[in-house]
Amino acid sequence: MHAKTGDRIVIKGHYVGEPERDCLVLEVHGPDGDPPYLVQWGDTGQEGVFYPGSDAVVVPYDEADR
Repeated sequence: MHAKTGDRIVIKGHYVGEPERDCLVLEVHGPDGDPPYLVQWGDTGQEGVFYPGSDAVVVPYDEADR
């Protein structure tokens, strides 16, 4: 997985009816956009270091959407 500052990471629910979670990438700490990432969670606003799993997808930052 590769991300850059401003991208969003979306984690799909694991069970039927479980909501998705998303976070905003604030900082990239790995080489070439690799994890770990400092993120801010959309549902709680909390910040933390995140190592995404295989259930996570990067949604690229797009100037047109902002």
